[in-house]
Amino acid sequence: MKKTDLYKNDRLKVVAQMKAAAGQRAVPGAPVPIDRKEQRRIDQARGLVPFAVKLDAELAARLRDLATERGVALNDLVDELLRKALD
Repeated sequence: MKKTDLYKNDRLKVVAQMKAAAGQRAVPGAPVPIDRKEQRRIDQARGLVPFAVKLDAELAARLRDLATERGVALNDLVDELLRKALD
């Protein structure tokens, strides 16, 4: 094996380690994120289904701001507003 191949392999190992480390960064005290499969299982148990819509950027920003002001999740806010509008 050539010396340049050894350097190349070392570089690839370092890059792979950096990518793995970047995915593991977490703020101390922050909740551990749930993986996608687990989140889907939890959502299904709650009877939730994905429902994608396209909104105007200004409306989406207003919804995000309102959710932040109230301290609730965006999904919960949209659920509440839709229920009020449909009732």
